[in-house]
Amino acid sequence: MCTSVTWESEGFHFVGRNLDFEISYGQKPVVTPRHYVFNFKNGLSLESHLAIIGMAAVADDYPLYFDATNEKGLSAEGLMFKTAKYSSQRGENCFASFELIPYLLGTCENVKEAKEALEVIKVTDEAFSPSFPPSPLHWMICDQKDCITLEVEEEKVKVYDNPVGVLTNCPDFGKQLFNLNNFPSLSPSDPKDSFAPSFSLTPYSRAMGTRTLPGGLDSQSRFVRAAFCALNACKEKDEKKAVSQFFHILRSVFQIKGLDKVEDGFEYTIYTSCVDMDRGIYRFMGYDDFEIKEARLSSCDLSAESLIEF
Repeated sequence: MCTSVTWESEGFHFVGRNLDFEISYGQKPVVTPRHYVFNFKNGLSLESHLAIIGMAAVADDYPLYFDATNEKGLSAEGLMFKTAKYSSQRGENCFASFELIPYLLGTCENVKEAKEALEVIKVTDEAFSPSFPPSPLHWMICDQKDCITLEVEEEKVKVYDNPVGVLTNCPDFGKQLFNLNNFPSLSPSDPKDSFAPSFSLTPYSRAMGTRTLPGGLDSQSRFVRAAFCALNACKEKDEKKAVSQFFHILRSVFQIKGLDKVEDGFEYTIYTSCVDMDRGIYRFMGYDDFEIKEARLSSCDLSAESLIEF
């Protein structure tokens, strides 16, 4: 059901995700240059905006972004959130759920500006087309310094500060964050023996401090595991090692085919991404191919008017 993480390593600022689902939508890295025109459902036409790079399914020449980053480093990732209930309103400041990433990344340079925009935005239940009904989502939005979570329940936009830089799925983010209180003893170090003053225990294995780390593929287990890994993983000064470390963090919540049965087959990690927010480099690997591929904003004509698909 997807996991997103943002992570800083000795000056490198990364954001990425596992897209976990049972079917692929033909997604690919897509750059939306500054003069591609977004025509939103509310009548607004955005003819000039910040350039965007991310993973998207392209339909009718429109980028339906799963996750994306703009040229300033502001990033947004949409994840399944079954309890989402979008607004039925229409009009100014109303944006369909699939328009949220293009609008925020096209017009905002950082999380501060995105939070200001979200004070007046309503996320609506308008469909892209009859073939693409609205997906129930919530979003992690981050830049090089800050991170927030956006959820829409009972038609109300809720914005949470996200101090751990992790997002999975249901329940709502407040409950996910509170659930971390159940794991205060998790540690990269061996635990102190406090069982009884008159009785000594002998550790029989390394990594005993992680013995209660949840191992399930459910969203709460993945949230705890991803947060623990991201907050404790060693920082790397070397770019190649830092990128590798970030992929390892996301691989701690990787979903293997055959372990999560759903109606149409098995959910699995279709792709894993790692985006360099400072340099606009979108790196990714697929389920059957561990080679890291990349797409770069710097290799594109950002003043163009047409989508650039890799």
